[in-house]
Amino acid sequence: MSRAREFADLAGSADAGGITGRNVLINGEFQVWQRGTSSSSNGYRTADRWRLNLSGASATASQGTFANGQTAVPGNPQFYMALDVTTGNDNTGWQYRIEDTHKFNSDVYTLSFWAKSATPREMTVNSHTYDSSADIDDDNTVSPSTFTPTSSWQKFTFKITFSSMPNVGAFASGDYTHIGINQGSDTSTAAWKLDLALVQFEKGEQATPFEHRSFADELRRCQRYHQRFTGVSNGRVGFGTKTSATGARCVIPFNTAMRATPSHSITGTPRFETGAAAQNVSSINTSGANTLVGGFDVVTASGGAQNDPGVLDMGDGGYIFDAEL
Repeated sequence: MSRAREFADLAGSADAGGITGRNVLINGEFQVWQRGTSSSSNGYRTADRWRLNLSGASATASQGTFANGQTAVPGNPQFYMALDVTTGNDNTGWQYRIEDTHKFNSDVYTLSFWAKSATPREMTVNSHTYDSSADIDDDNTVSPSTFTPTSSWQKFTFKITFSSMPNVGAFASGDYTHIGINQGSDTSTAAWKLDLALVQFEKGEQATPFEHRSFADELRRCQRYHQRFTGVSNGRVGFGTKTSATGARCVIPFNTAMRATPSHSITGTPRFETGAAAQNVSSINTSGANTLVGGFDVVTASGGAQNDPGVLDMGDGGYIFDAEL
């Protein structure tokens, strides 16, 4: 390709809203599902970075798949998020939390997404900022604040005006701005459904075309908040040294730096290998973890001797690290 053609393509991309870094949200295209593709539990359970709020309701969030080549939603996305509510309640829906709240100080942003519903009802979009250093715990202004999807995919757009932060100080890691797409304050228990795709949140008062990112890029961004080393039988992921016949001190290097020192957990029965022997890991305890590596002590079945080197493998499960907001 000629240099002139490269510049022409770049200019065309910019004219079409193709400047990279516009979308503040991570996983707005619902490409990454590290935790699983379906859940009926509160919290971060399905698509990465998207928190399910049940608020006493009964609902299932799941991965929806577009037919390849469909034209109802532009850009030929692969997945969407589906929420099937059998018993509704106030604020039932999704919440997305964004760190670094200072950048929103007295500014205007635009939220856009595609949505449809087989069982429609009026839905609410809301936003709230909590920033301890700026002494802010306020709702942001959303206009319009409601929308009603139909059985066909439609694009919806909202302007969000942020509160002033007169006392901005040092950023605190637990501060966040959230965006909610939910049932709002309505306490009706009636059933409803909502499918959501191509969610974008960008600075300014105009919604531009959705910013597509590669799966690899999106996964790396998601792993700032959640990483798991699972899914490869007996795959080796870390290393360590036996501290006793039934313990070892280990390290797993993270794929990317995490937002904060993460919590640890295991799934299935991972293992610690020393030479020809492999001992099942029954639990892990925090010991020296930080945002770059998972450092911990593991309790193992008896085997090996103190100071024996070894490697951690996934066994039939693996290791999970979480630093979500």
